[in-house]
Amino acid sequence: MPVELVEKKLQSALPVHLVARDGLETAGLAPAAIAWATANGFSGEAGRTLIVPGENGALGGALFGVSDGEGALALGALSRALPEGDWRFAAAPAEPELAISALVFGGYVFTRYGKKPGKALRFELPAGVDAGRVRRIADGVFLTRDLVNTPTSDMGPDELEKAVRTLAGTHNAEISVVKGDDLLSGNFPMIHAVGRASTGAPRLIDMTWGQQGAPKVTLVGKGVCFDTGGLDIKPSSGMLLMKKDMGGAANVLGLASMIMAAGLNVRLRVLIPAVENSIAGNAFRPGDVLASRKGITVEIGNTDAEGRLVLADALALADEEEPRLLVDMATLTGAALVALGPDLPPFYTEDEALASDLASASVAAEDPLWRMPLWRPYDAKLSSKIADINNVTSDGFAGSITAALFLKRFVEKTAGWAHFDIFAWNPTDRPHGPAGGEAQGIRALERIISKRYG
Repeated sequence: MPVELVEKKLQSALPVHLVARDGLETAGLAPAAIAWATANGFSGEAGRTLIVPGENGALGGALFGVSDGEGALALGALSRALPEGDWRFAAAPAEPELAISALVFGGYVFTRYGKKPGKALRFELPAGVDAGRVRRIADGVFLTRDLVNTPTSDMGPDELEKAVRTLAGTHNAEISVVKGDDLLSGNFPMIHAVGRASTGAPRLIDMTWGQQGAPKVTLVGKGVCFDTGGLDIKPSSGMLLMKKDMGGAANVLGLASMIMAAGLNVRLRVLIPAVENSIAGNAFRPGDVLASRKGITVEIGNTDAEGRLVLADALALADEEEPRLLVDMATLTGAALVALGPDLPPFYTEDEALASDLASASVAAEDPLWRMPLWRPYDAKLSSKIADINNVTSDGFAGSITAALFLKRFVEKTAGWAHFDIFAWNPTDRPHGPAGGEAQGIRALERIISKRYG
């Protein structure tokens, strides 16, 4: 972990003073530090760091500007602004666990292809912070980021399966895979149809962990390792970020890592339909009608709406067990990005208790989420003249809502279902994470699952 957390007192640790705007006089600073800040034009501007000199040319500490509206994750900027060495907070932040988590998140660097690691920082834990929990959550976040950041040349269906096997091996989980034409005999026809044109065979990855008889929690993640759009091909600009189209799978694996590392009392199941939506002579076509595991026939209005097809087969399988909680995560629609932007994923559920818990947990974890409606009148927009349903609407309106309504048709038995339409990407650097792959919603979900089944 780039930022090392230390659970004992560090005699050499330098203090970081958190200073509100125009709050130099009330921040408990020595007169010399106030004079230095004033001379350098520092008055507690949010996100700004000022290094304070000590005696004989040594470092004396640091000042960091905070704002009431930014939250604890803003402190992640310190991981890049502080010089290497040992540090501590001069006074405990209002949310000490989140503040420490932000420091760890902010120190992330994706080094697989030669980028240099971040600074070597050690940070003394404030009293009462559970270091093990911080590390478990950071490990899950970093796993998610690493998977999303890896290009498809090294993260196709084969490599995604290997990543799941590695995680399963770490936690003694069981794994099975239905691959290639076995998907047809196993009754996963839509997963097969979407992925059959790729040189990397489509597959359904199924990982289970935990004691039989424990409450069932099932996570389903969209694992489209690259999306050309299929025969309804995307423009080149639309393909630039398509390595991240398996961001749903990456996020549920990050969440699974957190759950298993914590040893929660659940029977965990993770289902990942891993495919590449490619173009070849056997690619599925606009106008085709596909069978599904549930028996619903689907007319293909657009081959670029493939994620909901592979999720539908996986959700139908998950629903057969009637788990206590069923979550699916997917980089599903551009409509969600247009509606709420890259930082605020929508979620959909008819479970009012779950919706309330998600709203509370997202605030507590500073893991933004926003509930959107499963608006029944829009269901008719998915009608087909020759099949049970179309995979897209004809007017293009409410794309995220209609995608959620499509998925809902494949979840009939499980009351506690939620769908997350995530972006899984930071377009620009943020205090708690650099530009690139991002974990979204899983820290809020970890809070809920830990509270319910800890």
